[in-house]
Amino acid sequence: MLRYERKYLVPNELMNQLRTRIKPFVVYDKHIRPSESGLMQYTVRSIYFDNHSLDFYDEKRAGLLLRRKFRIRGYNTFEPDKKVVFEIKRKIEDRIKKHRSYFRYDHVEDVLNSGSVDKYIINTDQCEIQYDDANRFLYHVKKDSLHPSVLIVYEREAWHGKFDHGVRITFDKNIRSIQYPTMDMLFEDGNFSYVFDRHFVLEIKYFTPHMPVWARSLVGEFGLRHEAISKYTQGYDASSQRKMITF
Repeated sequence: MLRYERKYLVPNELMNQLRTRIKPFVVYDKHIRPSESGLMQYTVRSIYFDNHSLDFYDEKRAGLLLRRKFRIRGYNTFEPDKKVVFEIKRKIEDRIKKHRSYFRYDHVEDVLNSGSVDKYIINTDQCEIQYDDANRFLYHVKKDSLHPSVLIVYEREAWHGKFDHGVRITFDKNIRSIQYPTMDMLFEDGNFSYVFDRHFVLEIKYFTPHMPVWARSLVGEFGLRHEAISKYTQGYDASSQRKMITF
């Protein structure tokens, strides 16, 4: 299903006020657990793929209405039998659609090298759809010679709408990146470059044509401005000056 997604770059000092403001309208995401800091959050880790010419990077910079991102995503820290997501995120004008499939982290290199979905995919109640999504991901990796281009890591606070579970609010904080990672770096904490020093990214996601009234009121009350924020391109730029490399 296509979803609307609005992003706002917000000063860190407004974080507590925003938490208080949204509290009557949301409940925590079911996957969230208290972190070591005591906050209800989790860590998102994504390795983005691009080709030698960085076409996906350029598509975002050019503001194309139809574009894609390919990434492998994991959460929190490594543990045995850790599951990761192969994901294609499609931008279709002003809406988003995601194609996802699930594999064990220790099988990722084998999947990428062999293209064998049947052997490694994790069965779910949507296995047929995810099987197609996995094959689509691997088809483009091979056809377009896609390689890891940047690792993006951040902490996320996440809520669902209390009255409309299709509404999702997230605070993405401490966004950091490493350029041209290897797959074994997904769960490492290395020498990151930080993307924003004093801001976090607020995302409001919903399926209906119009943003919920309470969320729209929130945007107006805090004077937030909708921005075309890309963690991929800005993370790539933060890691170092853009350069061409030979794979």
